Amino acid sequence: MKIGIVGLGRMGRQLALRMRRSGFEAVGFDLDGTARDAARQEGLLTVGSLPELVACLEPPRRVWVMVPAGEPTDAVLRELLELLEPGDSAVDGGNSNYQDSMSHADRFRQKGLGLLDVGTSGGVWGLENGYCLMVGGDETLCERWSDVFRVLAPSPDAGWVHVGPSGAGHYAKMVHNAIEYGMMQALAEGLELLQAKPLVRDVAAVAEAWRHGSVVRSWLLDLAADGLREEPGLESLAPHVADSGEGRWAVEESVRLGVPTPVIATSLYARFASRQENSFAARVLAMLRRQFGGHAVRRREEGQR
Repeated sequence: MKIGIVGLGRMGRQLALRMRRSGFEAVGFDLDGTARDAARQEGLLTVGSLPELVACLEPPRRVWVMVPAGEPTDAVLRELLELLEPGDSAVDGGNSNYQDSMSHADRFRQKGLGLLDVGTSGGVWGLENGYCLMVGGDETLCERWSDVFRVLAPSPDAGWVHVGPSGAGHYAKMVHNAIEYGMMQALAEGLELLQAKPLVRDVAAVAEAWRHGSVVRSWLLDLAADGLREEPGLESLAPHVADSGEGRWAVEESVRLGVPTPVIATSLYARFASRQENSFAARVLAMLRRQFGGHAVRRREEGQR
C-alpha cells in the first residue's frame, strides 16, 4: 500500500526507506529539490508538490508529515486540510508542541479527517535499529495505522505505544527529550571531571569500560564512547549546543504543574550558556568580586568578542 511522506530530510527519508523494506510503497515530497534528488538516488519515488502526492495515493489516503515543528508543520497540515477527503488521515511525526497538536487534530476532525501526533525517537540510527513511537490521538485511528507502526518500531510488539488522546504523543516526546537533556548533561559533566584530572590517563577508555556491566551503561554512553574514541579531545567541535524546543516546553510545563524538574531546567540553562561567547553575567560576577574583595580580573584582548 502507498504511504505519502512529506519531508525527506534524514529522518523522513529513513522512515520511508524502512517502510519500503517492509513492503510499503513510500511516495515522498519535499520542498527542497536536493532532498528529493537524494531520496530518488536511494530508490524512493518522489513527486514535486503536495497535490501530486495526495493525487497518487489511494483512498483512504495516509500521509506521514516529518518536517520541522512550528510554521513548516502548520503550513503542511493547512494544505492537507484542503487536499484530503473524509476518511483520509495524517501523522505529525515531528517535534510539535502538544498544544498545537491538539488544535490541529480538532481542525482535522471537523473536516472528517484523522490526525495522529506521533513522537518519534531514534535519530539517524532508526533505519537500522527502528524507532520508538509515542502515539497520540483516536484509538481506532491508531489501530488503522498500526501496520506502519509495527514496521517502523524495533519489533512489531515493542517500541511503540498509544499513550492517549490528541496531544499525548507529543507530550510524551517532550518529556522524553527533556530527560535526554538531563542524561546528556550528566554524562558531559562527569566526563569533563575525568578530563580535568591528570590522574586519569585515558577518558575514552574509561567511557568504554563503563559500557560493560556499569549501572550507567546506556545508548548515550555508547555514543559518547564512540565519539571519544574517534577524537579524544574533541578539538574540532565548538562548545555550542542548540536546543530544539522540547526542553523549554518541559520546563514551562513543570512550572504550570508545580512539578520540580531541577535537573532538566539546569541542563537547558547549560545549553543556553554554551552559546554565550562573552557573557555579560560572567563579567558582572568578575566585576563584583573585584569590587568587594579586590580580586584580580582578566581584561578582554583587543578584537575579542
